[in-house]
Amino acid sequence: MKTLKLWLIPAAFYAVSCILNLIGCLSEGPLERYVKPALLPLLCVTTLIYLLEAKAQPGKAVALLVAGQLFGYAGDTMLLPSGFIYFAGGIGLFLLGHICYICLFGGISWKGLKPMHWIIALVCMFAATAGLIAGIGVNGALLYPMGAYGFVLTMLIFSGLAGVLRPGKVSVGGRATWCIILCGGLLFTFSDALIAVRNFGELSPFMSGFVVMFTYLAAQTLLAIGGIRLILRK
Repeated sequence: MKTLKLWLIPAAFYAVSCILNLIGCLSEGPLERYVKPALLPLLCVTTLIYLLEAKAQPGKAVALLVAGQLFGYAGDTMLLPSGFIYFAGGIGLFLLGHICYICLFGGISWKGLKPMHWIIALVCMFAATAGLIAGIGVNGALLYPMGAYGFVLTMLIFSGLAGVLRPGKVSVGGRATWCIILCGGLLFTFSDALIAVRNFGELSPFMSGFVVMFTYLAAQTLLAIGGIRLILRK
């Protein structure tokens, strides 16, 4: 007897919503704002139904993956109005989502790292954060909070990179899975960097709208796929 694959229903709605959202970004009309709050809930429902049909065991990994998606939804909603307070709140919610993803992915890929690995990784992460902040042009009172946020983003990238470079040392997931996670982390960083540039400098409507959402949705989708593969030990 074939499995019904009910996860395809919310997945189809998610795909259509992504397309409508991107069309709204290109048209610069209200469509993007109407569709955006539905994106991450649909991805979350798709993830849960897929894992349920795959008979995945509920646990910490599932909770972290879903929590990361729900914080993304909350951040999306917070960023809908304009103003610094909404920007700060949205970034804070995204930060919590990143931490959930780091706990999930890094909790696996970082196992067994030697002190020298950590020293090299921390130096690279600090250097990458400094370059990111300098490139965006953040200064003044926002330098430290945005620097901390950038550092968390580099930790997410490092979580995927560690899995790619150490496939034989990581107990779960092959190199393909960790490449998916790494690409998700890189796209998330690129999307968030564009949001920061939009708020601290000048950015064309196409880059601040369509490109931000395209890379963001691609990142969330890739992280969901990577998380599912890890949970199902593929």
